[in-house]
Amino acid sequence: MPATLTENELGSITAAKVIDARGAACPGPLLEAKKGIGTVPVGAVIEVWSSDPVTKTDIGAWAGKVGHSFLGYLTAEGYERVFVRRTK
Repeated sequence: MPATLTENELGSITAAKVIDARGAACPGPLLEAKKGIGTVPVGAVIEVWSSDPVTKTDIGAWAGKVGHSFLGYLTAEGYERVFVRRTK
């Protein structure tokens, strides 16, 4: 799944909410993202930290299905930072 933003663009995003789901297995990080997206205003970005390698695919598919914008992900030290913009 291609990221919609470059690594530099993603790195410059300040998320309205950071969800630390490191250590949680699928579907934990996705469930946390679903809960978290409703707590930020439309147009804001949530950032999900996950050590589960399928999280970026799951969150990307979910975001597309429900109408949010999957912005991409960055690889960090032992986890991935997944970015989603609330669009509705």
